[in-house]
Amino acid sequence: MPLMKTSNPALGENTFRNVGGGYGGGLIDAAARMTLSGTVNKTGVLLVLTFATAAWTWFKYLSYGSPAAVGGLMAIGGIGGFICAMVTIFKKEWAPVSAPIYALLEGLLLGGISAMFDQRYPGLAIQAVGLTFGTLFALLFLYSTRIIRVTQKFALGIVAATGGIMLLYLAQMVLGFFHVQFLSSVNGSGPIGIVFSLIVVAIAALNLVLDFDFIERGVNYGAPKYMEWYGAFGIMVTLIWLYLEILRLLAKTRSRD
Repeated sequence: MPLMKTSNPALGENTFRNVGGGYGGGLIDAAARMTLSGTVNKTGVLLVLTFATAAWTWFKYLSYGSPAAVGGLMAIGGIGGFICAMVTIFKKEWAPVSAPIYALLEGLLLGGISAMFDQRYPGLAIQAVGLTFGTLFALLFLYSTRIIRVTQKFALGIVAATGGIMLLYLAQMVLGFFHVQFLSSVNGSGPIGIVFSLIVVAIAALNLVLDFDFIERGVNYGAPKYMEWYGAFGIMVTLIWLYLEILRLLAKTRSRD
């Protein structure tokens, strides 16, 4: 059975190739192979680490009430998290160390962003957290009960949609450096902006389904134990994207009040 493609850059088609093991786990001992329960546990560890540093940045921002108070921490989190993610993707065997570092760094960024949004729209961050985890558990249930099945067409559709969104964001960022407004309506709080955010949230959420499927196939492939950390890292990449998109959507809806 071939591995299913996924649009998550951390869980690409060749993630479980050339890392040892094989279907049926004939090449490495059973105790040294990746398991679903182990991946779930390690995802929990990464979530705790992310919450810990996010809480630190959050309370630091609230104490001073100024973005300048946490700007340095957010920059370290954003830039450091990106570098750490790239290292993890290209050096999967480092995931037991690099994935926790990634979680800690991303927490610095998310805490600051969340506090800023929450100061402007009280209660927004906790709503976004609740919706993110609600979506996670709902999709996990739908996937585990096979109500949602990952077919090749389904996967290719999500990959294509995700790629289109990323290209749009990249174009906006590059043109922004030259003070060029590009499709500004999608960033606004009007109907077009809200519909666009709803679509992006849906695509981000469906990426979780692809991640679940891909990790399950990796377990069947007999990947080594350290790939549990890598699988957990991949889930975190999608969860962070989903949270930020939900936060953005809620902010758009609140700004219309």
